[in-house]
Amino acid sequence: MIILFNKPFNVLCQFTDSAGRKTLADYIKIKNVYPAGRLDYDSEGLVVLTDDGILQNEISNPKNKMPKTYWVQVEGMITEEALDKLRNGINLKNFKTKSAKAKTIDQPQIWERIPPIRERKTIPTSWIELAITEGKNRQVRRMTAAVGFPTLRLIRYSIGNWKLNNLLPGEYIIV
Repeated sequence: MIILFNKPFNVLCQFTDSAGRKTLADYIKIKNVYPAGRLDYDSEGLVVLTDDGILQNEISNPKNKMPKTYWVQVEGMITEEALDKLRNGINLKNFKTKSAKAKTIDQPQIWERIPPIRERKTIPTSWIELAITEGKNRQVRRMTAAVGFPTLRLIRYSIGNWKLNNLLPGEYIIV
């Protein structure tokens, strides 16, 4: 079984939490399925869940290089120079990222985030689409910050051939 879930903002990508935060269990009542990979608490978007351990490993193991595509709202108007750096790999403190696909996009037609991002009247924002084949801890946020454009909002749009499409936050489909 494969479930595509649109994880809302401030939901843990696991089924239990001792601190009482919202988890996958608040949305998915199907037993014996597990997320294939993680999505940070403060990130939104596609999570693939499955009851197949081999498939779960295929999706989440970085050795398989399954691309994950993110829509990222950043502070400031992203430059071509910054996009080139993202494409060529960024030296972060503990590793260098692999090359990525990066381009500017128009603001996607998406749901409002609750709570909304912080906005500054004097600093514009822009959107990029970033596709990576890794998935280190907070990697996308660290990458955009390293090129001078901090992430304000992060939405995972696709994992491999699976896409978020029209799923609203908290919704899922079985494929």
